[in-house]
Amino acid sequence: MSLPAENNMPNQTSIDDETNAHDISVSTAHQEVNSESIFSTPQAVSHVSGEVMLTPTHRTFTPQAHSANPHSSMTAITPIASAASQAKSSIKLQNCISTVSLGCELKLLDIYCRTRYSEYNPARFNGVVMKILEPRTTALVFKSGKIVCTGAKNEHDAYIGARKFARIIQKLGYPVKFLNFKVQNFIGTADLRFPLRLEALQQAHGQFTSYEPELFAGLVYRMIRPRVVLLIFVNGKLVITGGKTRNEIYEAVDIIHPILRSFKKN
Repeated sequence: MSLPAENNMPNQTSIDDETNAHDISVSTAHQEVNSESIFSTPQAVSHVSGEVMLTPTHRTFTPQAHSANPHSSMTAITPIASAASQAKSSIKLQNCISTVSLGCELKLLDIYCRTRYSEYNPARFNGVVMKILEPRTTALVFKSGKIVCTGAKNEHDAYIGARKFARIIQKLGYPVKFLNFKVQNFIGTADLRFPLRLEALQQAHGQFTSYEPELFAGLVYRMIRPRVVLLIFVNGKLVITGGKTRNEIYEAVDIIHPILRSFKKN
C-alpha cells in the first residue's frame, strides 16, 4: 500500500526557508571574508553537498596601515659596503717599480756622456738616471748592470720601459742580456672622502702607527698583512706603498677603511 501523495512531497515552505538560509549564510560568509581579508588569512567559499565550507588559500597577507604612499611602510636601508666600494674605486696605481739585470758591468760615465736625457752626479748618487717618454719611466742604472725602473703605471709599461733602457745600453756596445725581470712593488693612492682624527687613531693603534705632525703631516700606518705601509692624511687621502702585487693595494684599502671610518671627524 502506497503512502499518501502529500507525504512524498517535501514541505515547500521549509525548502524556501532552507534556500534563504543558505543564501544568507553564503552572503554572510562573503561579507566575513571581505571584512577580514586584510587582517587574517583569506578564505574561499565552496559548496559541498549543499553546505558552505570556508577553506584557506595559499596566499598570506601582512597587516599594514593604509597610506597614500604604498612605500611609506618600507624601511630605508643604506648599504654598508657602499662607502667601502667607493673608496676602493678611488684607488689609482701611481708607480710600478721593477728591476732587471743586464748581465754585464757598465761604465757609468761613458753611458752618461753618450746618451740623452740622462744625469750622473756620483757625489750625490752612485748611478746614472735615465729617462724615456714612452712609456714615461725613469731608470736608475748601476755599475753592476742592475737597473731599477720606476714611474710605470702598470706591469706592462714597466716591462716595456725596462726593455727600452736595455736596448739603449746595448746600442752603446755593451753585451747586454735581459735577465730576471721582476716587479718589486706598487705604490697607490686612494681617497676616503671624509676627514680623519689622526691623533685619536694614533692613540688607539699606537703599536702600528707613528705620527709626528711637526715633522710630517701624515700618519704612518704599518700594516702586518698584507705587509704594506700607508700614509694617512687628515683630509682622508691615502698613499699605499710596498705592495708586492696590485691586489695587496686593494686588500689594504679594504682592511683599513672600516678602521678609519670609526675615526671620522664629525
